[in-house]
Amino acid sequence: MILHCTYEEIQALTAGGRSFLEGEGEGSASVLAPPESRALVEALVPKLVGDLDVPSLAEARGLQVAMEAIVDHLRAEMEAVVVATHAADEAAVAAYFDFAHALSVSHRLSELVVEMEALVELVTGEPADAETALTFRFPDD
Repeated sequence: MILHCTYEEIQALTAGGRSFLEGEGEGSASVLAPPESRALVEALVPKLVGDLDVPSLAEARGLQVAMEAIVDHLRAEMEAVVVATHAADEAAVAAYFDFAHALSVSHRLSELVVEMEALVELVTGEPADAETALTFRFPDD
């Protein structure tokens, strides 16, 4: 399956992913992120060059964890900029748009995961388990 992303969404996710990874060592709130989230964000950032190929449910779920970490980080950055400056400040508006673009992709990915889970259950007759999530392959759209 393919998760389609606009240029602006890719730019926001890339900036958010890099900021998340850089912020980890500076005592920011992202230090509390589980190591799994960090590893998944590290794996995602180099793939952010266009639409995302999602061949398995397991990969979709991993992308979901990474996206949620990025969205949470961008939300925190946006709130910090708004409080430090003003809601209409250029930096606050830019932070809002980065957050909103990432949130949109995260929402579409969540819908894709639900569809993938339903397809696995329809084809196999059972809900997806860990093995099926890894081995069941979805064609590109």
